[in-house]
Amino acid sequence: MKKLNNSRTAVGWLMVYRLSLTLALVLIYFYPQTPTWLSAGGDLSMARLLLKLQTLSVLLSGVLMLLDRLAPARQIELAIFLDIVFYTSLMHISGGISTGLGLILAIVVAAGAITLEGRLSLLFAALATLAVIFQQFYTELYSNTVSGTYTQAGLLGVTYFAVALLAHVLARRLHETEHLAARRQVDIADLSKLNEFIIQSMSIGVLAVNGERRLLALNQAAQRLLGLGTTRTGERLARLAPQLNLWLTHALGQTASGDEVLSLGEHEVRPRLQRLDDFRLGGALIFLQDNRQLVREAQEMKLVSLGRLTANIAHNIRNPLSSITHAGQLLAESEHTGPEERHLLNIVRRNALRIEETVTSILELSRRHQPQPQRLDLGAWLREFCDEYAAGHRLDPQALKLELPPEQLHVCVDPRHFGQVMRNLCENAFLHGHGGLAPPEVRILVTHAPQKDSISVTVSDQGPGVASEHVSQLFDPFFTTSSAGTGLGLYAARELCSANGMRLKYNERQSPGAHFQIIMTT
Repeated sequence: MKKLNNSRTAVGWLMVYRLSLTLALVLIYFYPQTPTWLSAGGDLSMARLLLKLQTLSVLLSGVLMLLDRLAPARQIELAIFLDIVFYTSLMHISGGISTGLGLILAIVVAAGAITLEGRLSLLFAALATLAVIFQQFYTELYSNTVSGTYTQAGLLGVTYFAVALLAHVLARRLHETEHLAARRQVDIADLSKLNEFIIQSMSIGVLAVNGERRLLALNQAAQRLLGLGTTRTGERLARLAPQLNLWLTHALGQTASGDEVLSLGEHEVRPRLQRLDDFRLGGALIFLQDNRQLVREAQEMKLVSLGRLTANIAHNIRNPLSSITHAGQLLAESEHTGPEERHLLNIVRRNALRIEETVTSILELSRRHQPQPQRLDLGAWLREFCDEYAAGHRLDPQALKLELPPEQLHVCVDPRHFGQVMRNLCENAFLHGHGGLAPPEVRILVTHAPQKDSISVTVSDQGPGVASEHVSQLFDPFFTTSSAGTGLGLYAARELCSANGMRLKYNERQSPGAHFQIIMTT
């Protein structure tokens, strides 16, 4: 089918060439009325009649092409044969070889060789050569005026064969190039389909925009994360995802942080930019990762590692530790134990209890239940928490202050996990929040976060805060600046926040004191 279409295209181009050449000759022979270039032996009226017949022949070949009565190859062969006969006759009537019209036959031979992809090119050259030699022979035999020589006729024949060979080579190379281009096109189409399948199957959202921030392509994951339905290429990013468009502006200006998380509808997305050359010319690729999915995957890896660690701890540490503690208790109850020995036994007991506390914290962290979120009235829940915490720790009413916005706020979170996080932060604040000789004061502040549909809960104290060199290690497991601490409190609090779709961070830009901020969605 493709070869047939190519043959029909060749017939069409051949007809255009024949009609153009015929019209050019009509202009030469009909304007002016008496051409000065025509030789004395030429018959102008007969030449004009031949041109009219040639024009009619070209038009009839066009009709045959449209009716598709003959095969394309047969149409081309017939057209070349008629052109050789016609232009040889025109050359004879116009005055013979000396008129230079014999060179038109070279064009005819080249056209036949190219349109038939090199087939029959030598046959066309042979027919044209025989026609020219026969015309010269006929002129010398029956004409009174001799125009041209056999040498000129032979040179024209050599020219026809040279043109035929060159056209044959050119046609063959064109055919090979076309065949190679067709194969490459099929390979590119298959590769494009494969790339499209891979991109659509990716769990990471992929969004392509041009320099004008118009949509070029996006995969199913990007549609899901952005909450988009049916989209069309060419739509503006500012209309589809205004917040992502604002982030792109900051990223192009290199003012966006590398770990920024955007709240896009029901999803928390961590975007990443990859420029395609210059942004104005090539646009950019935006990769969208579901932050909650990343947190879940990291959580699973940590839980697996922590499960292996706790199994070794329970067997290799806890059991010997119980024996040491029990032996110390027996020695302390002995009547022969003196004050110095009791002091040493107390040191052993305190350090054993510290190790026990560390092991217990790790076991509780690894055995943490999956979150069971509930919709809570945040203000009412925090009031109840502050009352219980103050009563349980016998605090002064002014030691723990709660500041809430006037409107009612609702969040979706596991109350057990959220309570454990708040108790951990409050205990740290009361432990390290001493401002000189004054009793510690802790404030819980609830505000609207800069992120859309987000709430910030900040626990702050009036103490010295966290040293700048310790901020980067603040949430690392087992990192502590206290000799009595385990270094797992803040780590556990952050893990609980991550499991519930919240973010816990330390805000070091505020002073005085330490300010821990929980970001949660409404």
